[in-house]
Amino acid sequence: MSHDKHIIAAPSVNLKQPNVAVPAIKQDEFAARIAQEVTDKGFVLTQVDKLFDWARTGSMWPMTFGLACCAVEMIHSYMSRYDLDRFGVIPRPSPRQSDVMIVAGTLTNKMAPALRRVYDQMPEPRWVISMGSCANGGGYYHYSYSVVRGCDRIVPVDIYVPGCPPTAEALVYGILQLQKKIQREDTRIVR
Repeated sequence: MSHDKHIIAAPSVNLKQPNVAVPAIKQDEFAARIAQEVTDKGFVLTQVDKLFDWARTGSMWPMTFGLACCAVEMIHSYMSRYDLDRFGVIPRPSPRQSDVMIVAGTLTNKMAPALRRVYDQMPEPRWVISMGSCANGGGYYHYSYSVVRGCDRIVPVDIYVPGCPPTAEALVYGILQLQKKIQREDTRIVR
C-alpha cells in the first residue's frame, strides 16, 4: 500500500512558470512600428493599397484543384498538424469566391480547358500555386502524349512547390512565400 502513495503523490517540483511578456518589438517588427507611430502621433499614415495588400495576405481563399496524389498532401496541410486556417487560408468550393488556385497533380490535355475556365472565373487579383512535379513540368509523365508539361502553359503560375509528392510543410512554405509576394507587389486592379 505504501507504493500507491508515491504513485499518486504530487510532484515536489514547482511547475508554475513566471509570466514573462515578450515586447512587441521582438514579436513583430511591422506591428512594433505601427504601435510606435500610434503612441508618438496618435494616428497612422499609410497607403490604402498597402492596407489592402496586408489584408489580402491574411485572408487568402484558395480554390483547390487536386488532380492526383499531391491532392492528399494538400488536404493534409489543412488538418490539425499544419492548420492553414491560422494563416487565414480557408478553402472555398467555388472559383468565384477564391483568389488563389492550388493546382496539385498531373494535368492532362483533356483537363487543361477546364483548368483555364476555372481560372477565368476567379475574380481579380488572383494567384496560382503549382504543387508537385507533375503540375510544375509534367513530372513522371513528362513524355506522355496526353500530359501537359506544366500548368504554366495554361495559366500564369506565381509559386512553384517542388516534390513528388511535396510535403504539407512545402505547401505551407509556398503559401507563406505567396503572402510575401502579395505584400511586395502592387495588387491594384486597373480598369
